Amino acid sequence: MKRLKAAVVGMGFIGVAHVEALRRVPYVDVVAIADPFGAKEKAERLGVPAGFTDYQEMMDTCKPDCVHVCTPNSMHMEVVMAAVQRGIHVVCEKPMARNAEEAQKMVDAINSRGLVGALNFHNRFYPIPYRMRRMVQDGELGQVYHVQGSYLQDWLQHKTDFSWKILSDQCGKTRATADLGSHWMDLAEYVTGQKITEVFAEFKTVYPQRTQMTAEGPKEVAIDTEDFSCILLRFDGGAVGTATFSAVFSGKKNQTVLQVAGTKQSLEWDNEKVNDLLIGHRDEPNGLLTKDPSLVDRDTASIISYPGGHAEGFPDAFKQNFTAIYSAIRGEKTANPFATFEDGLHMMKICDALYKSAHNGKWVAID
Repeated sequence: MKRLKAAVVGMGFIGVAHVEALRRVPYVDVVAIADPFGAKEKAERLGVPAGFTDYQEMMDTCKPDCVHVCTPNSMHMEVVMAAVQRGIHVVCEKPMARNAEEAQKMVDAINSRGLVGALNFHNRFYPIPYRMRRMVQDGELGQVYHVQGSYLQDWLQHKTDFSWKILSDQCGKTRATADLGSHWMDLAEYVTGQKITEVFAEFKTVYPQRTQMTAEGPKEVAIDTEDFSCILLRFDGGAVGTATFSAVFSGKKNQTVLQVAGTKQSLEWDNEKVNDLLIGHRDEPNGLLTKDPSLVDRDTASIISYPGGHAEGFPDAFKQNFTAIYSAIRGEKTANPFATFEDGLHMMKICDALYKSAHNGKWVAID
């Protein structure tokens, strides 16, 4: 089988995670990284052959088959466009862009060249959410009528916590909603098979000003993005959704919870108990399914790498997602659908609608 060349642009936490996961994908070589700060040193530390400060020079020199975009949101579109112009497939971190307009341009560009454009909504590739999806498809829940949950973190709980992710010119007009909520909402749609059609939102900025530490000392910066949001959703299959997304919830480091209620039974997944699925019943004891390839259907088993009792988590979901994406680049089909640029655009439209709702106090339909 032909080996494919991968390159990663942006070497923060998530860029390093991409490099590490790509090393576990069959017949894929990470040939280069690009980062404006210390690229050569970072490449050497990661064992990557080449490091560039200029991502376009990297593309022209190394000619990768696929580029992974792990930069701040404000750069997603320009890096994607540069890759597409060179006929390079793209994996983009979420949220896809700063708004739906940018995302639409990216979709149009990737489709015009017939390239694979994928989003890293990796939650689709944990075994338990995929098993939940199959149970919904097989009618085991009956009619799904309610979806609820949350994505909670606490890394911005203090007024002195600061990042480019809180600045609207870098992240876009929504922050917690796009950064955390896009993961949860994509997962809810993926599991239920229903699309979000209308939204209602309440945004809250706990710290209208935050303290940024600079070379000249502390600096007060006005904040125009939300620290957390509470949302209501309507789905095209008749389900109603409720969710909270927060970066200021004390004690929650990175918790995603999805609960799906149907007329026959309910399901609950908590990524802090990543390999367990709670199955709720009315007239019999509740059930617990722990990840085990021998206890699930063949398609779910296809994204399980280890026997029961051997935990699979965050880096494993990345590996499974990238394996599916690179199979698509080769023209192959996989049982589990990865998120496409069209899915990313849909999510940006939802985030834009949630922003509008939070500011006008009304339900907003998704365009």
